[in-house]
Amino acid sequence: MNYYPTLITDALKHVVHPAKNKDIVSLGMVEDDIRINGKEISFSLIFDRANDPLISKIKKASVMAIKKYVGEEAQIEGNIYVKVKKREINQKPLLPDVKNVIAVASGKGGVGKSTVTASLAVSLAQMGYKVGLLDADIFGPSIPKMFGTEDARPVVEKYDGKERIIPVEKYGVKLLSIGYFVDPEDALVWRGAMATNALKQLLGDAKWDDLDYLLIDMPPGTSDVHLTVVQTIALTGAVIVTTPQEVALADARKGISMFTGKQVAVPVLGLIENMAWFTPAELPDNKYYIFGKDGGKKLSEKLGVPLLGQLPLVQSIREGGDDGQPMALNKDSITGSSFDSIAREVISAVNKRNEDLPPTKIVQVKRG
Repeated sequence: MNYYPTLITDALKHVVHPAKNKDIVSLGMVEDDIRINGKEISFSLIFDRANDPLISKIKKASVMAIKKYVGEEAQIEGNIYVKVKKREINQKPLLPDVKNVIAVASGKGGVGKSTVTASLAVSLAQMGYKVGLLDADIFGPSIPKMFGTEDARPVVEKYDGKERIIPVEKYGVKLLSIGYFVDPEDALVWRGAMATNALKQLLGDAKWDDLDYLLIDMPPGTSDVHLTVVQTIALTGAVIVTTPQEVALADARKGISMFTGKQVAVPVLGLIENMAWFTPAELPDNKYYIFGKDGGKKLSEKLGVPLLGQLPLVQSIREGGDDGQPMALNKDSITGSSFDSIAREVISAVNKRNEDLPPTKIVQVKRG
């Protein structure tokens, strides 16, 4: 007599799971690996866990069913294997209503990253997008100062049974920073774990609601904070801010390498060259390349990373940051229009990235 897989499954439909009162075939417990070699039959049964107390009973019932409905001569004893069902990790996204999360980073400090992030956020908000800005520079938060909100204290309210931090809002941008929770005169001396836990709270416990863009102002360099971000949330991409001089460009390369490395695999949306030239207020048409010319532009071409824009070094940008009024608010200025242009480039880069690439995955922590 010739045996067929359907003959085996038909026989196993007579095996009823004692606890679920359904046959093991309809329960999906019979693996699609039935092997027939003459009279020898083998297959696998799938259980929820390896120590299921019914494994032995169901295996024995399966042998009896094969002998009864397929044939006494069928060689099945010892050929039924047990597999454990793979558990599906159905973890909801941390921020399901945030469409795009963008890290704004730099290889080194002092390149104007936070200034650029603040004005980029304002430009996007003024274009009608819903925007949030998270200050992830735990040890040196500057966003409260740049938005003139140093005295703000976010409130905590209960939503869906969980306490949520309500971001501060200014110029149409939702803001959160560790700077809102500490005395600005106090130096933050925290161990790494304390800093990363604080960042996780700002990310996961905030009521960001639906946003088109959440910008994360990263600390300079590459640190535990960067790893925490990519291990906590799936970034849409990263924007790198640099200045034209060689020392800044060398660090920008490291920043790009960190995001695009195999383990992190976050797309770099582009490069912004800040302080590209100096323009004195009394000579608005003059350009002095005091940090070198087109360093960021050349780096972007070399690495194949889009140049999102170049920004001048002008006194008004520094004054706007000190006064809590990002330069993007001043649409009539050259710098204000430059930030608008960069915002449009970022939007275009994000759209292209989302069309061409699959969603970024959260970096998995490996323990061993």
